[in-house]
Amino acid sequence: MTWFEALFVLVAGMGAGTINAVVGSGTLLTFPALLAVGIPPVLANVSNSVGLSPGTAAGAIGYRRELEGQRGRMIRLIPASLLGGVVGGVLLLTLPDSAFHAIVPVLILLGCLLVAFQPWLSKWISVPSHAHRGAWWVIPAVFATGIYGGYFGAAQGVLLMAILGLGLDSNLQRMNGLKNVLATVVNTVAAVLFIIVADVDWLAAALIAVGSTIGGFLGARYGRKLPPIALRVLIVCIGILAIVTMVF
Repeated sequence: MTWFEALFVLVAGMGAGTINAVVGSGTLLTFPALLAVGIPPVLANVSNSVGLSPGTAAGAIGYRRELEGQRGRMIRLIPASLLGGVVGGVLLLTLPDSAFHAIVPVLILLGCLLVAFQPWLSKWISVPSHAHRGAWWVIPAVFATGIYGGYFGAAQGVLLMAILGLGLDSNLQRMNGLKNVLATVVNTVAAVLFIIVADVDWLAAALIAVGSTIGGFLGARYGRKLPPIALRVLIVCIGILAIVTMVF
């Protein structure tokens, strides 16, 4: 990797870390960047997962104030994300890329629609204001999203925001903080799995790790200031970009 290519990957990592902290879908920056510098797809996917893990952790730390009072939710939802990340990582190492290719854009589109119409849908879904545990389907939905996140992860945040926004009674910024924690769990457990059993391009992973950590703190600092409507619009726009990128 030349110095220019290394800088390119580092900058892509910064952008991905920023986007992941605010919305999700940072993989759509780093994965193509790794392919562009000549890293094969599977190796790029594995190295990308390892590199982005510190960045998602930085985003979660940056949203620590929004996580206050959500300890019970994290205790209930983290195991689902952890198990999902393990399953997704195993699938990446055992199945061809085509296995999820057809359904991934559909899932992202569904997530965008759910986020966009969440204020209206919430009126029809029974989640009482005093129900801190949320709807019954949140845990299995988080588990399924963890599988997807461990396998590839692009727009994992969009899907999580849709699930948490509909199934839990809380404001969007608090859900964003919780989303960052769950995404960190998925990325970390998948990264550990890949480090143990798969080949990793350590230079690429290190560059993305440094860039995404910087970006994660930047995204948390400025993303938490966005009003709910702006955050919702940004989530939908990133999701649509993810669909267009993956389809075309």
